Amino acid sequence: MKKLLLVLLAIVASSGAQAQGNRINIVRHDAPELAYFGDYTIGVRTIEVTDKHRVDILNTAAGGETAYYDRSLVVEVWYPALLASDQQPGGRYTTITRNPAITAILSGAAVRDAAPMTTKGKFPLVLLSHGYPGNRYLMSHLGENLASKGYIVASIDHRDSTYDDQTDFSSTLYNRPLDQLFVLQQMAELSAGSDGFLSGMVDAENTGIVGYSMGGYGLVNNMGGGYSDGIVGHDMAPSNRLLHRHASSNPDYRKNLDGRIKAGFAVAPWGMNAAIWQAEDLHGIEVPTFYLAGSVDSVAGYENGTRAIFENAINSDRYLLTYQNAGHNAGAPIPLPLEIMNSEDKTGAGHYTDPVWDTVRMNNIMDHFATAWFDYHLKGIQERKSYLELLPNARDGIYSMNDGRPSEKHTYWKGFGQGTAQGLMLEHLQPEH
Repeated sequence: MKKLLLVLLAIVASSGAQAQGNRINIVRHDAPELAYFGDYTIGVRTIEVTDKHRVDILNTAAGGETAYYDRSLVVEVWYPALLASDQQPGGRYTTITRNPAITAILSGAAVRDAAPMTTKGKFPLVLLSHGYPGNRYLMSHLGENLASKGYIVASIDHRDSTYDDQTDFSSTLYNRPLDQLFVLQQMAELSAGSDGFLSGMVDAENTGIVGYSMGGYGLVNNMGGGYSDGIVGHDMAPSNRLLHRHASSNPDYRKNLDGRIKAGFAVAPWGMNAAIWQAEDLHGIEVPTFYLAGSVDSVAGYENGTRAIFENAINSDRYLLTYQNAGHNAGAPIPLPLEIMNSEDKTGAGHYTDPVWDTVRMNNIMDHFATAWFDYHLKGIQERKSYLELLPNARDGIYSMNDGRPSEKHTYWKGFGQGTAQGLMLEHLQPEH
């Protein structure tokens, strides 16, 4: 009954989000199979965590003493919940948009501060890390979707990188990998404590990270892709070579990698096109990684960006999903908020849209593959690998079904209806070692 209620709430026959009141949980009629919401009703709670004595990049002068401060981060947490008899799935989020002068009201399936479901044991942890700028709601479609399938999802507001506090880029370059690791540890401690609202619920030993753009930059570093020496002293880098902390040449860098990160999902990761990595730096990645990109990404690059990372991470098992003719916004951002669309000032509209692809369709496809990826690597559901073992180019597949079952001629992408995988490519490379 719960699953039926969630499906009815999520499925929308229209492909447009505009008439749906900024819904982040739309599932189109032609969405792939694993895009649909799972069996769990979900709750959401906002928490704040503080990393004491973090290096203060913005107040450390060139040639001067290193400054320190307490760095606080706001985190949105989605989780399987047990609703009271008078509660129904659904809730709202108030968020600043890419145009900081405009606030949007989003609608979704989660219930604010609902009681956590503590009777099902531990759930794997997935972190969401937005771009520059962005905020914790930018990938909220995925946060709700994964939570409904039995995940704890923590989405970070990265200080100095959000729509309303965006500041010097050097802070993001230094802090992004550290924010991800710090929130992972905080979620583990929240579960380990006896008084936390998720006490005993978080399986931090099986953690995945979804990083979009600068979130992907941080994720690649946390999976073993140390930054190149050339970027450490660059004009855009923090003063006093502080970025060396994350560099391949730092003998302590690899000691700080967190083995609890079992799978990465990097969406248009920024940095390869800016020489953040050289090819050999990426050889240190051993964590299985799913890369997602648009083939005409002009921000992170494609051939010299995401594809180059995918090809050079030679010691990891990895996939590359390409939305052909899509740009930097492939998959990750929520649909364009009504508040921007209906405003005379359309500043920021392009942050949520793509000239070729429908945003909801891209979200559904991303949610489908993220489900398959994390179910396989974090939950050990072996059957999910069949959703990844596909013909590289979807257009080469033959759709042939008999009474709802694949015939011997059927080679179309598993989970996709006839014609619905057009424009997609999925490539797979195995580790060389």
